[in-house]
Amino acid sequence: MPIVNGIHYSHHRSDANNRPPLILIHGAGGSLLSWHPYQRHLQGETVYTLDLPGHSGSKTEGRDSINAYAEDVIRLMDVNEIPFAVIAGHSMGSAIVLTLALEHPQRVAGLILVGGGAKLRVGPSIYEAASDPATFETAVEMINTYSFHPDAPKEWLERSKQNMLQIQPSVLLGDLFACNHFDVVDQLPRIHQPALILCGSLDVMTPPKFSRLLHEQLPHSDLYIIKDAGHMLMLEQPELVSNLMKQFMDKLPPPTRPTPDPSH
Repeated sequence: MPIVNGIHYSHHRSDANNRPPLILIHGAGGSLLSWHPYQRHLQGETVYTLDLPGHSGSKTEGRDSINAYAEDVIRLMDVNEIPFAVIAGHSMGSAIVLTLALEHPQRVAGLILVGGGAKLRVGPSIYEAASDPATFETAVEMINTYSFHPDAPKEWLERSKQNMLQIQPSVLLGDLFACNHFDVVDQLPRIHQPALILCGSLDVMTPPKFSRLLHEQLPHSDLYIIKDAGHMLMLEQPELVSNLMKQFMDKLPPPTRPTPDPSH
């Protein structure tokens, strides 16, 4: 897999060159493996799936702000000569997507927000455990236990946990710090690109009320609350999530560069 500006990513190529590519961004402490192969190889789409700085195959230092991660994505797009893309984000990744739509609207053809929110406060017990390297494993255990539906395949939970344990404790803490300081609730009406909002009905990390707020405030959005799924709905309900993403991509208007927000 290629590495550009320290960012490791996978690239699934499609012959449909008249369509904007899809970029997948994982959540706090995650990696490109947070996305199911169905999404990373979405049929008929060119897909870039990232390891954010400091995560998994990306060896550079992690960030401690959503804006900094958003600029990393822009640099990756520039190097790959991607003028604009549909950008999907899970949890912290959704914050990065919303920031890109606000700060670089001309680069975002559409948004897919999975288990996301316009603000992402971290539970005090998780943040406290992540703040001390001695309790890093406890923080990872808590995050993954809360992220998966109790009946989700144990192999996915264990794999997610092991992947998260590979990062440096400081990277996870930086992610959680970035989430804690993220809040764009008042700016959502400025985002006019089409948006797909997906949330698990049993999500306790970013409950459905977060996605309903996004749907209420984003003027061109569709919302799907997926039954029997938690925060990691991409892995728990991969076929349904992938189908909804594909339908969204298919419904997008012909590829023309989005008009910048005149108020920005």
